Amino acid sequence: MSSPKGSNVRKTRFSSFVGRVLLEVPSLEEQDWPKDDEEDFDFKDAEQEADSLPQPYRMINKMVNLLLDQTWEVIMSKHAAREAERGRAQPTSLPPLVESKLDKIPNCMVVSQDYVFVGGARGFSIHDLYDARRLHVWEKLKVDVTSIWATDLGTDILIAPVDETGIARLFYFYKDGLVLIKAINEVDDTSKQTTCLRMEISHGGDFAAFLLQGAGEVWLDVYKLPKESWVKELEHPQPAVNPKKKVKQLQPNTLDFVTSDDLETDVSTCVRGDIKLSPPVHIMKIKPPKPITGTTFKSPLEVFAKIEDCSGLGSGQNHFIKDSQWEQQAAVFKAAFKKHGDEEWEEEPRLSTATFYFLLPSCLTALPADAKSPSDPEGVWPCASPITVSRLSCCCSYLVLACADGVLTLWDLAEGFPLGVIALPEGCFCQSIHFLKYYLVHEGQNVYPEAPVKSQMKCVVLCTDSSLRLVTARGTQEPTMSVLAESPVKSLDEAICAVAPVPALPGMVLTFSRSGSVQLMDVAKPQVICAFAPPRTYRLAAPWKPVFVVSLHHPRFLLRGDHPDEIGSDDDAKDGQNSIFCFNLEAYPLLENICNPRTVRQTDTADSTAFAQGLPLEKRCEIFLQKRFRKLEKKVQEQEHWTRIRRYSLLLQKEASQK
Repeated sequence: MSSPKGSNVRKTRFSSFVGRVLLEVPSLEEQDWPKDDEEDFDFKDAEQEADSLPQPYRMINKMVNLLLDQTWEVIMSKHAAREAERGRAQPTSLPPLVESKLDKIPNCMVVSQDYVFVGGARGFSIHDLYDARRLHVWEKLKVDVTSIWATDLGTDILIAPVDETGIARLFYFYKDGLVLIKAINEVDDTSKQTTCLRMEISHGGDFAAFLLQGAGEVWLDVYKLPKESWVKELEHPQPAVNPKKKVKQLQPNTLDFVTSDDLETDVSTCVRGDIKLSPPVHIMKIKPPKPITGTTFKSPLEVFAKIEDCSGLGSGQNHFIKDSQWEQQAAVFKAAFKKHGDEEWEEEPRLSTATFYFLLPSCLTALPADAKSPSDPEGVWPCASPITVSRLSCCCSYLVLACADGVLTLWDLAEGFPLGVIALPEGCFCQSIHFLKYYLVHEGQNVYPEAPVKSQMKCVVLCTDSSLRLVTARGTQEPTMSVLAESPVKSLDEAICAVAPVPALPGMVLTFSRSGSVQLMDVAKPQVICAFAPPRTYRLAAPWKPVFVVSLHHPRFLLRGDHPDEIGSDDDAKDGQNSIFCFNLEAYPLLENICNPRTVRQTDTADSTAFAQGLPLEKRCEIFLQKRFRKLEKKVQEQEHWTRIRRYSLLLQKEASQK
């Protein structure tokens, strides 16, 4: 006789193997029996039923298992990404040709003519672009130079470094040395010291503007640069005291790696103090425009009396809208669009930042001869959303404005009309804009047209999701956008963090990724041509913010490389081992076809629709008539040829009949 306890045990063990399906009497026919799957049953070990963990250990066990599962998923995803990376063809990596070893960390670089200006600790240095020789050094500061600008003045160069304290200085660099012109915002009283946030020099070096901040205010100081006076004051400079030593000459277009230690240099460590140049002349101080508020005028006649001309662009200050009307309009807007969001409508305060450019006279900026220039801002361009990024082309003919809503507005300043408006994909916003010199694809190769084009532009847009896009605008046609590089999905190390066009090569840009790789991309295809990397003993200390510079007139670029032992060390490491590597694209056999002659004549591109639309109407008519004339001339020549054949045939027939 079994005990009740044993019955309970048997029932418990039996229930451990009961399926999750409903119990029913099976049919007599085998074909009607249900086909049970393994997953429809719970198989449990009856001996371990009583061994379940109590709380809170059971929850801890679940959390540990969840953590292990998530860790395994990450491991498998990285493994899959690594396998995919191995299976993908890697571009050929090219080493640098010249290394310039520095005893201090370079913070910034700029190229002008055939010189490289490197800003670093306590000053800046000047190097030769081709062989990395250090020519001049100016180190008289107690702080570092954080940014530097250089403008080509024809035969000479104007240099403007800005140090950590925000003091901007102007230097004049010519064949015999370096001359300090003026410290723009340096004062004796440190409590009244202002900070230079940004500066810009006009095309040709006639004007300079400095964005200054101090005492809770921000303003723009504009100076006139007396270039003609500087040339006269430097007509009879004193000769150099030390004759230059002979320098080891480098053979052009060679792949031999050399360092600056292999070159004998004669470095000048002081500024020419025996020459004093005329200081720049302050001509204008521009303050931020006042916020638009309710009108203070009592009648419309007072408003019209304040309007100085009838131009379509104005400052927006002279109006007849009252504060109550502004409030009513805001209330109507909130009531109409309240259903789209329940959040508060009060806008967060935004930090005001200024970006400024020097524009050349154009149809958009020029005023009529009989019109008077209005006071304060001469023109205000309204935008539907705050402007986050803007870029002016180097020729000052095109302007691109990127707004906070992801919309790009393309302006043709020379002709005075917008080329179009194009929107980035939803959730994608603009991070930076880079203009490309307009190029054509002729016989499978990127080429520059010999004559300048009109109302045609191309620019590369780097988005916040690290995707890269090419925007093309042409005349009255709608702008187009194509994807050059997708946003990385598997690995963030592939994200593009910086882009730099190579002006000397049509349609070529350099991309810098977070992994430290530098690649040359052909945007016309688009495809990666090759990669560049410093020697293995060096790497980029901050790949997400690389220090580099690209020459405007030569297919060269320079890249800062840091020794691994110096990365992440203290301030004393500023005197450690750092180098600037020069990559000459013309010296690599792989890029020989890309670096061939890069211009094409109008006659060779006359059949190109894209090129013809960018020419003036008179030029297009001339090309059209020339083509028609050549066709008619060819047709006449063919007719004359057949006429001569017929005459010769008739002559032969006549001779044959006479015989």
